[in-house]
Parts: sequence; C-alpha cells; structure tokens
Amino acid sequence: MMFLKSLKKSPLSARIGLAIVFLNIAACILAPVVAPYGETQIVADVWLPSSSTNLLGTDQLGRDMVTRLLYGARNTISISLAITMLSFTIGIICGFFAAVLGGWIDQILSRIVDIIMAFPTLIFALMVLSVLGTSIPILIVVIAILDSTRVYRLSRALGMDIEVMDYVEVAKLRGEGLWWIIRHEILPNALPPLLAELGMRFCFVFLFIAALSFLGLGIQPPTADWGGMVRENA
Repeated sequence: MMFLKSLKKSPLSARIGLAIVFLNIAACILAPVVAPYGETQIVADVWLPSSSTNLLGTDQLGRDMVTRLLYGARNTISISLAITMLSFTIGIICGFFAAVLGGWIDQILSRIVDIIMAFPTLIFALMVLSVLGTSIPILIVVIAILDSTRVYRLSRALGMDIEVMDYVEVAKLRGEGLWWIIRHEILPNALPPLLAELGMRFCFVFLFIAALSFLGLGIQPPTADWGGMVRENA
C-alpha cells in the first residue's frame, strides 16, 4: 500500500523506468514460457525478414530473434544479478572490517584494491579471462572481484564515518564482538547509500557483460546474450 502511494507521487520518468525494469524481470522469469521456440533451436532459413512465425526474423544460423532476445535478457540479467550480489558481499565485508579494525589489515586491503583499480577494468578482465577461460562461474567470480573494489571503497568510507559514532563506542564498551557491531550498528546505518550503489553497480555490470560478450570473452555461444547477439548479427 505504501509502495503504491509513493509510486503515485513519483515523477513520470521514475514510473516509466520502473515499468521497464518490471518488463525485463518478467522477460527474465517467463522466457521459457513465452518464447515461441527453444533457445538454440534452428527454425528457418538464415537472415529471414519479419514474418508471422518469426516476428523479428532469424539470425545467421536460422534461430528466432524474439526467442534469442528473451533468453538473452534472462541470461544476462541473472548473471549480472549474481555478480552484483557477490561483489557487494565481498566489498561490504572487506570494507567494514578494514574500517573497524584499521591498522595493517586496512593498509593491506586498501593497497590490493588500489593495485586492481590502477588497471582499466575492461583490459584487466580481458587479460584474466583469456588465461582462466570464459565459463560462467569464472566469469561471475572475476567480474565480481573487479567490481567489489568500488564497493569496498564506499563501504570503508561509510564504515569509518559510522565507527566513530557514540552508539558504536557504547557497543564496544558493552563488550560486543566485531561481527555484532558490524551487523547491528554499522550495516543498518550504511544501508541507504549501499542500496543506491547496488542499483548503479547492477547497471554497470550488465553493460560490462555485454561488452565482454561483444568482444568474445563473455557469455559464450550458443547461450543467448545481448552483447553476443550484436556481435553475431552485426
């Protein structure tokens, strides 16, 4: 009910953006149900124009483009979500521990992050993936580690600001453990900016995967992916 009231008060651009998000989520969830053909099924001749059986025509192998778009949304969104969740888990835990513990732990973690961020992210990812391979688990782990550096910096900055607050000092005087302080005092107060960053990082990860697939080191054929579809049908 509160959500509907806030939605009515939100600007038109926000409602349009929310509708697009829900459409993509629906495509992600319902792709196997609403897609007219299988993800890799060859249904007709190659490069056919739009028709009653193939609304957007066929690709270079004779696969239905509508089906590939739906499955591409499903694959790209689900992998992007997995990467974003993993990167935030790594970044938040390391950032908060560095902020609270300080000392040599903070120095080591911060220097590692500085070294990783010194390289252009796309170049670093291309180099690592060309060595380790491009399977989906490796893709998720590599991009999540690279993306977690941004989350680490934000989490560390927030943690250092909150860690000096009176209620955190009181928790320390009560004898609360480090993990308890992070979970009950720091994380709840750092949540709003972290949630805002979560949405932005998801968008960046989505575009990053598409760029890697376009360059041939992302999601591999025959799995559908929007970046790979651009490369295959350009």
